[in-house]
Amino acid sequence: MDRQARFGEILKELRTSKCLGQVALAKELGVSKGIISLWENNLREPSMSNLITLSEYFNISIDELVGIK
Repeated sequence: MDRQARFGEILKELRTSKCLGQVALAKELGVSKGIISLWENNLREPSMSNLITLSEYFNISIDELVGIK
């Protein structure tokens, strides 16, 4: 599995582990629900600023977020 595909999977796992729907996560991050869906389905990559926001929100490193061990 390539890194991009792994990112979508990791993001969905993180979101569901906090019992958040896509709408709730989008609201927390200040993006649209559609963006969350695109990221989770690997149809779009987040910007660096979005990666930073996601890593801070979930309290994990960007490496972990994108599947680098």
